[in-house]
Amino acid sequence: MREKLRILVAEMVRGGIPLELARREFERVYLEEVLAAHEGNHSAAARELGIHRNTLAKKLEAPQSRLRRVSLAS
Repeated sequence: MREKLRILVAEMVRGGIPLELARREFERVYLEEVLAAHEGNHSAAARELGIHRNTLAKKLEAPQSRLRRVSLAS
């Protein structure tokens, strides 16, 4: 797992992706995966994440990053 992450990070660095953009994208994808694992149940996902369900909802409401839009278009 760590090696896969290292490869992805190296690719992002070579592509000039700023740390803040990479961090936001990682967090969003992570939250989406936890939510999917709980079949869309925000309360259960938030409990697993150790955050309030309103915090989870707000983080997911944030506009998708430019990185996300570009990578989905590729």
